[in-house]
Amino acid sequence: MPVNTTGLRGAIKVNEPMSRHTSWRVGGPAARYFQPADIDDLVLFLSQLPVDEPVYWVGLGSNLLVRDGGFRGSIICTSGVLNGMRFMDGAQLEVEAGVACPKVAKQSAKQGLQNAGFLCGIPGTMGGALAMNAGAFGGETWQIVKSVTTIDKQGVLRTRTPDEYEIGYRHVKGAAGEWFVSTVLQLEPGDAAQLQEMNRQLLAKRGASQPTQLPNAGSVFRNPPGDYAARLIEAAGLKGTCIGGACVSDKHANFIVNTGTATAHDIETLMHKVAATVKQLHKVELVREVCIVGEAIEQQGGEEN
Repeated sequence: MPVNTTGLRGAIKVNEPMSRHTSWRVGGPAARYFQPADIDDLVLFLSQLPVDEPVYWVGLGSNLLVRDGGFRGSIICTSGVLNGMRFMDGAQLEVEAGVACPKVAKQSAKQGLQNAGFLCGIPGTMGGALAMNAGAFGGETWQIVKSVTTIDKQGVLRTRTPDEYEIGYRHVKGAAGEWFVSTVLQLEPGDAAQLQEMNRQLLAKRGASQPTQLPNAGSVFRNPPGDYAARLIEAAGLKGTCIGGACVSDKHANFIVNTGTATAHDIETLMHKVAATVKQLHKVELVREVCIVGEAIEQQGGEEN
């Protein structure tokens, strides 16, 4: 369906391969791919969309699998464009949705503000972190949220507070049809040198325990209550299991890596295999943390090895 692009200042592409924009480096084309120039440009884009146009938001493309058939709608990319940060009085920090989480951790530490250090372990943007209450190293995004600004499909902006949301482990539920465009974080004063050293230690820990050298999307499954998904997957003997070019990481069992030739179909098939095996052996139903969007292509898929 044609989309009105009159007056837009951002970049819009047609049939854009999502393999260029996801951390797994797989995915079919988006019918439309839009990077707004700023929030005003985003308001205009949304206000001109057809009512029934499917819309999906992407930051750094982590925690996301776009199927090989692509996405028949509009992908809005915030990374690199909605990237404003502003320190405010009272140890508060305003951050737009496209800012990478590690950047928030780094800049907060330099300013001598604490409680945001865990964000250095989240390989995504603040918009995605808000949407799923992302966490790492014992911290969670909504623990430090004072307020958020949202936008709906008509381009209407609203400011909301955490008490308007149902917030849990890797779960956030609020008003339907709204997306996050910015947040104000409530931090606390601390020692800049100590905070920067703590961030360096957390990043070293992440590099030592996660397969950061191969394309991945972060943790694939949520940790079940009182246990760890990685422990269950490893105990099931699944480390190193591959389907096509997709493999369960030898370094961290809750990561699936693209060894270079994986398709989205390979990755999704491997996810199903891991979940089914863990359920059969441990009687635990793993809940997927990764979002899956788009159309599947009928295919044989990669061979298991």
